[in-house]
Amino acid sequence: MHYLTEYILIAVGAAIINNFVLHYFVGICPFIGVSRRVDMAFGMGCAVTFVISIAALLSWTVTYYILRDGAPLTGVIIRAVTGDPKATLDLSILSYLVYIFVIASAVQLVEMYLRKFIPPLYKSFGVFLPLITTNCAILFACLLIFAKVVGAENPWGLGQSLTLAVFGGIGFTLAIVIMAGIREELDHCDVPAPLRGPAITLLIAGILALAFMGFAGVSGGLEKLLGAPQ
Repeated sequence: MHYLTEYILIAVGAAIINNFVLHYFVGICPFIGVSRRVDMAFGMGCAVTFVISIAALLSWTVTYYILRDGAPLTGVIIRAVTGDPKATLDLSILSYLVYIFVIASAVQLVEMYLRKFIPPLYKSFGVFLPLITTNCAILFACLLIFAKVVGAENPWGLGQSLTLAVFGGIGFTLAIVIMAGIREELDHCDVPAPLRGPAITLLIAGILALAFMGFAGVSGGLEKLLGAPQ
C-alpha cells in the first residue's frame, strides 16, 4: 500500500500540483508556439508524453548504472583498470551532456521507428517529433530523476521515474490543450490592439498558472487520505 500511495502522489504531483509548464515554467516555447489549435496541441502533448517516457527510461538507466558514484558498470571498469577493489568513479558531472544526447537520440530513434513501422502514427505526429528535441521540459524531467537517484536518502527506482515522466507529459498535454482551447475562443473575441498576439497569450498563461496554484495543498490532503507516512 505504501508503494501505491507513493506512486499516486508522484503522478498527481507531476500532472497537476507541480505541473511542469504552469508551476516550473519549463516547456514554454512549445506551450506558446503550438497552442493555436486544440488538435495541434493534443498532438504535441502526446508526442511529448511518448518521448519523455523513453527519455526517462534511458536517463534512469544511464544514471543508475553509469553516472552515479558507485554505479555498477563504471565500478567494474575502474576496478579493472586501477586494480583497487574499492575504487569508484563519479561521472555525475556529465549529466547535462549525457541527457541532451539521450533526448536527441531518443527523438531520432522514435522518428525513424515510426516512419518505418507505423507510418500513419508518424504522419499524425508530423512536425511535432523534431520540435520535441528543443523542449526543455524533457531535460527538466531527466534532471528531476537525477536528483532523486544521486545522493537521495531513498533513491528512486525505475517505476517512480517512469511515473514522474508519464504523468509529467500528461500534465503538459493538459496545460497546452487548455491554452489552445482558450486561444481558439479568443479568435472570436474583440481583443484590444495592444494585447493582440503574444501579449494576451502570456497573460492567459499567467492566469492559468495562478489557477493551478490552487492545487498547492492537494498533496497534503492526499497523504492524509491515503495514509502516507509523514
